[in-house]
Amino acid sequence: MDEPRDGESADSDSADSDSATGNGRRARPADAVRAAAPITETGANEEADAAVPTNTSSPASATELPGGRARPKTGKSEQTRALILQTAMRLFRERGYDKTTMRAIAAEAGVSVGNAYYYFESKEFLIQGFYDQMTYEHATDARARLRGHQDFADRLEIALTSWLDCAADYHGFASQFFRTAADPNSSLSPFSNDSHPARATAVELFREVLTGSELAPKLDAELAELLPELLWLHLMVVVLYWVFDQTPDTERTREFVRRSTPMAARVINLSRYRVFRPIVRDAKGLIQDFILPTIGRTAKP
Repeated sequence: MDEPRDGESADSDSADSDSATGNGRRARPADAVRAAAPITETGANEEADAAVPTNTSSPASATELPGGRARPKTGKSEQTRALILQTAMRLFRERGYDKTTMRAIAAEAGVSVGNAYYYFESKEFLIQGFYDQMTYEHATDARARLRGHQDFADRLEIALTSWLDCAADYHGFASQFFRTAADPNSSLSPFSNDSHPARATAVELFREVLTGSELAPKLDAELAELLPELLWLHLMVVVLYWVFDQTPDTERTREFVRRSTPMAARVINLSRYRVFRPIVRDAKGLIQDFILPTIGRTAKP
């Protein structure tokens, strides 16, 4: 398991698109962040802790999750997976995504190449790990900031600004991540079924943004049910703008958030008046028929 696979080169990114043997999948979204305890040294015995499950014939196996390789089975395994992801993020910032290989990540993390591939099928699947980590960090940070705020526009702006702050350190290689995640056929797309766990966490945050506001009880019940996913789509628009924003501290994106959230809040607030109800019904029909079906609803078995 420690040896590079056939065709793998120490100086080439070709290894990054290969996959190791075994059918393990990635860990729960919060694992990388929750492993905040001191990272233990890893060595040859670590692979014994992360042994490939012997029964992988069933796609619904409890040892598998979509999006990566192995679900960590022990605390030490969780720490190893977190260490690999943290190391990858550091190297992406220092060297750039394209110039960072799985071999380099493994060497910097102090694990074997085979062990790195055990947790992540390829370098591209580190994007999913990053997405999971960002989603958890964002939800945690935003919930802390939302305390004491009831105005819907304020709550929405807080949630969006929180994402920008959490993602700030990764802006330098965001376009490289976007290139892979933007492929509509990629399981790494934020709209894919494989991305459902992280997306569900984000949608739940926006549900809290709405339900914790003074506006929620005044809205049509069906519209209120759809809004969290629409607010998540609004975040995706912000993320797209942020990816290409080259202003210092992505100030244009921050200004976009400051100016767009009051507008969104006013439009949503107007939807509760009787005169706008026919428009609201038409809008709900469009959303249900054309927008929501494009979003993966559950993780693939």
